[in-house]
Amino acid sequence: MPTPKHASPSPVPAATEWPDKVVLVTGGAQGIGKGIAQAVLEAGGSVLIGDVDAEAGRACLDEWDVGGRAAFLVLDVAKEASVKRFIAGALHRFGRIDGLVNNAGIADPESGPLERLEWSEWKRRIDTNLGGTFLCSKHALPALKKSNGAIVNIASSRAHQSEPDTEAYAASKGGIVAFTHALAISAGPVRVNAIDPGWIVVDEWKKPSARRKAKLSAADHAQHPVGRAGLPPDIGALAVFLLSSQAGFITGENFTVDGGMSRKMQYV
Repeated sequence: MPTPKHASPSPVPAATEWPDKVVLVTGGAQGIGKGIAQAVLEAGGSVLIGDVDAEAGRACLDEWDVGGRAAFLVLDVAKEASVKRFIAGALHRFGRIDGLVNNAGIADPESGPLERLEWSEWKRRIDTNLGGTFLCSKHALPALKKSNGAIVNIASSRAHQSEPDTEAYAASKGGIVAFTHALAISAGPVRVNAIDPGWIVVDEWKKPSARRKAKLSAADHAQHPVGRAGLPPDIGALAVFLLSSQAGFITGENFTVDGGMSRKMQYV
C-alpha cells in the first residue's frame, strides 16, 4: 500500500535514515541537551546546538570533532529575534530541518514560597521554559513540514509530582506536556512528543570549567527501581528514537523516563 504524500514516514533502517537528518537541539551545550545532541551525532545525523553559553557551545564542538556535522549558535529561547536567527542559521548552514528538540530552560525548580514569588520571576520561568518551546516550534514548523519532521519537547517528571515551592517550574513543564499534545493535532503529519526526565545526573556533562565528579550515595541510586540515577544518554536514546522513522506512528505522547521512581509508592 503506497504511503500518502502528506504523512509521517514509514520505518526505514537507521543506517539509511540518519546520514540525511538535521536536528536542532536547544540548550544543547550542556546536561541533557548535550546528551541528546551527542546521541544524534552517534546515530549518524547532523546537529545544530543553540545555547546562551558560548563557552559551552565551543567546548562541545572541540570535544565531538565531527567536522561539518555539528555546529553551534548562541540562542536565547525567550527572545523571538534570537530564535528567528537560530532557525535562519540552521537553514543557511544545513539547508533543511528534520528534527527539533526543545530542551532549553531554567533547570532550578525551586523559586521560594508562592506568597513571596515575584511576578517577574514567575514570568522568567514561564517565558523561558514554556515560551521558548512555543517560539522555537513556531519558527521551525515551516521547515519541519517540508521534511515531514518531528519535534521532541523536554518536560519533566515534575509536571506530574512536586516538592514544595516549585509552582513556576511545575507550571512551565506541565504547560509543555499540554502544548505537546495540542501541537501534535495541529501540526500533523509533523510528529510532536514529549519526554519527562526524572533524576538525571549532569555533573560530568557540563562545560570543562564547570565539570565535576558526581557525588551520589547508594541511597540516592536505590530510590530508583532500576538501581541507579539517570544520565543524559538515557534521554538521548529515547529522543533519537522519537525523531526517527521508527517512531513514525507515535505522536502526541508523553514519556516519563525516571528509572521507575515515580511509580514507586512512598510511605512515611
